[in-house]
Amino acid sequence: MDRYIPENIQRVIFKLSGEILAGRKGFGFDDEVVDSITDDIIDLKKLGVSVGIVLGGGNIFRGGSMTKLDLDRTVLDNIGMLATIQNALYLAEIINKKNYSAEVFSAISADKVAKFYTPDRVDNSMREGRICFLCGGTGNPFFTTDTAAVLRAIELNAGLVLKGTKVDGVYSADPMKFPDAVKYDTLSYDEALSKELRIMDMTAFSLAKEYALPMKVFDVTKKGNVRKALLEQSTGTIIYK
Repeated sequence: MDRYIPENIQRVIFKLSGEILAGRKGFGFDDEVVDSITDDIIDLKKLGVSVGIVLGGGNIFRGGSMTKLDLDRTVLDNIGMLATIQNALYLAEIINKKNYSAEVFSAISADKVAKFYTPDRVDNSMREGRICFLCGGTGNPFFTTDTAAVLRAIELNAGLVLKGTKVDGVYSADPMKFPDAVKYDTLSYDEALSKELRIMDMTAFSLAKEYALPMKVFDVTKKGNVRKALLEQSTGTIIYK
């Protein structure tokens, strides 16, 4: 197995959209998917790296459906951040029941169900061997969970962001619409920008570029791919400074 990522990577942030957790149901939780994802997270931990998980909330709430009303974006974003807390609590509980220690940290104060996020608290928890769920987004509206993932990676000195998607990497165009789209094995941040490839929102992408944070985009729907994304160059697309 070709371990192409430097050996000194001891900590990774795994970004997972809420929609993945819904599976074919399109809403809520698909138990089969959640079982597979939590197994894959445990497999990643078994490699000996510290693991932080940043979840989206789109399986529970995605902006609301009352399009005829001018709803406050701040309120909607706060609802979305609360949805990420629900996702984190559910997956952490499942991992704990699978006899691996997981802990939930929220950027929004929710003391009854989760510890308040600070880098020091999470760093200590990771050093003690726990899988850490980092929910509540950045704690502020107008920022995506992609930005939260990159921000947490920088704060916690992670060596890599793993971005799990429904596609097996970054393509020159949408492979669902353009069968002749070309998959990239590697990309620099400058190449991705010049080709106008939509990998993350620009706030997250610019922050990752500024801090030279490597990122791996891969298909998380295939069981075992989380581990492979770390170990194998052929799984997904690596983006680097």
